[in-house]
Amino acid sequence: MKSPLLSLPGAVPAEGVDEGVAAHYGDLFREQRALADGTGFVDLSHRGVVTVSGEDRLSWLHLLLTQHVSELPPGEATEALILSAHGHIEHALYLVDDGTTVWAHVEPGTQDALIAYLESMKFFYRVEVTDRTADFAVVHLPAGSIAEVPEGVVVRETAYGRDLFLPRADLEAYAAQAGPAVGILAYEALRVEQHRPRLGFETDHRTIPHELGWIGTAVHLQKGCYRGQETVARVQNLGKPPRRLVFLHLDGSEVHLPTHGTELRLADEGPDGRKIGFVTTSVRHHELGPVALALVKRNVPVDAPLVADTTAAAQEVVVEP
Repeated sequence: MKSPLLSLPGAVPAEGVDEGVAAHYGDLFREQRALADGTGFVDLSHRGVVTVSGEDRLSWLHLLLTQHVSELPPGEATEALILSAHGHIEHALYLVDDGTTVWAHVEPGTQDALIAYLESMKFFYRVEVTDRTADFAVVHLPAGSIAEVPEGVVVRETAYGRDLFLPRADLEAYAAQAGPAVGILAYEALRVEQHRPRLGFETDHRTIPHELGWIGTAVHLQKGCYRGQETVARVQNLGKPPRRLVFLHLDGSEVHLPTHGTELRLADEGPDGRKIGFVTTSVRHHELGPVALALVKRNVPVDAPLVADTTAAAQEVVVEP
């Protein structure tokens, strides 16, 4: 779904999964600094919006999600995953309940598969699952923002800022008074700095929550059963995940950033060394320079210099080995 804000001055369209919104509006580092300072807004209107209403909504979702939501207070934000039977991550949901309805935003294009799964699990529960993507746009206000929120708009407030579920018809009018507009690349740069994983970027078909540090934030270890819970409990109690998320400082002399999927090797083994991981997201940060998130094998020494193709990389621990 193409955002009307792509008509704003300087807007450069994003590509790939973020197609439909602006990558930036002409000055990537200025936009990053604006977000870091608590000003501006990010157009996330390409993300899917799903609602669950009905009096059984929280108890029903509690059975399906990795998060404890059966007593989720109105207005309290949380995030949750849906796992496969083998514990692999299939969906990531960013939730808030407004007292009558649970609102969630999800990765672009994943809402259809999510809704199909939820519909298949309704049975006799009094719930209604609705795709609201065509009617509501997600807008992000950074932490510290003093921008006004229109009356009646559902807000999901976290330590990183506020996500607004704004009526899509009001998006242009809101942008005119909430500016400056900030592109998705600046938002992604701060996400990488904050070590926050993203479905489809830091995940592949075999990712489990422990590898990304999602235990605690998106996975509650003391709740009842859900699909994939046996894998979560087994890894938590008896072992370690096979891979771990790391933060990389990349060689700033390189012109090009390593792309998603670029293989990582130990620097002392050279370009023909064994693959020990891959880059998941790389960005240019306004203060840190070129940085990235990556998944590496758990037994890779935490102080080992790495190389992403030909780019030297020094790692910081995000998930303990």
